[in-house]
Amino acid sequence: MPIRTTGMAVAFLVACGTAAGAPQEGDLAPDFELSASDGATYTLAQFRGKQSVVIAFFPKAFTGG
Repeated sequence: MPIRTTGMAVAFLVACGTAAGAPQEGDLAPDFELSASDGATYTLAQFRGKQSVVIAFFPKAFTGG
């Protein structure tokens, strides 16, 4: 089941980098939720231990820039 995210992924990355210090290699990601392009909201907890999760964002996608 592919998950397509919006700019919320950027907010997640910023929050992880500033709230508790930069994540280190091997650290578990904190739980979070993102709204997907299919209208559903997904949380990391839904997938933890079941399948891999990849978060990708494209800063210039759909911006004309």
